Amino acid sequence: MDEVYVSTDVEADGPIPGQNSMLSFGAAAYLSDKTLIGTFTANLELLPGAVGDPKTMNWWKTQPQAWEACRQNLKSPEKAMSEYLTWLKGLPGKPVFVGYPASYDFMFVYWYLMKFAGESPFSHSALDIKTYAMAMLKKGYRDSTKKNMPKEWFDKLPHTHCALDDAIEQGALFCNMLFINTKK
Repeated sequence: MDEVYVSTDVEADGPIPGQNSMLSFGAAAYLSDKTLIGTFTANLELLPGAVGDPKTMNWWKTQPQAWEACRQNLKSPEKAMSEYLTWLKGLPGKPVFVGYPASYDFMFVYWYLMKFAGESPFSHSALDIKTYAMAMLKKGYRDSTKKNMPKEWFDKLPHTHCALDDAIEQGALFCNMLFINTKK
């Protein structure tokens, strides 16, 4: 079974799930040749008892369009994660979580999947784009930022802080890196 790279972006109101809420998430499923085979997105109701982190909420004040977008058409976490799990299981291959940074996005998605859907088809692992860039660039982790990556790695796609837009953009970046790395 082939791998399907599920580029995922999360928008949240703080740094950790449970204490804070995942506001929205977007996923873009890519084949290794950069064929986009499907997308999934959901805006979520806040977790009962969770509180927005003051620093994060101050940042959201600088992003009014993205905030407005992630507060529309809200779904319960149970409904959203159940639908997401069904979508993941319907992909034509084994899903591989891809994020930038994977540690943040995966933490939220994994926690929500386990709590509200009871399982994660990603197992306990995620592929981090920044770490992959570090290996390709042969630079330190802190120097392997998007501004230090070659321009040919990027497609002209927006980074809007709307989860699905960012998932698509980061998925294309990953596939470009994968293509360049495999042709060496």
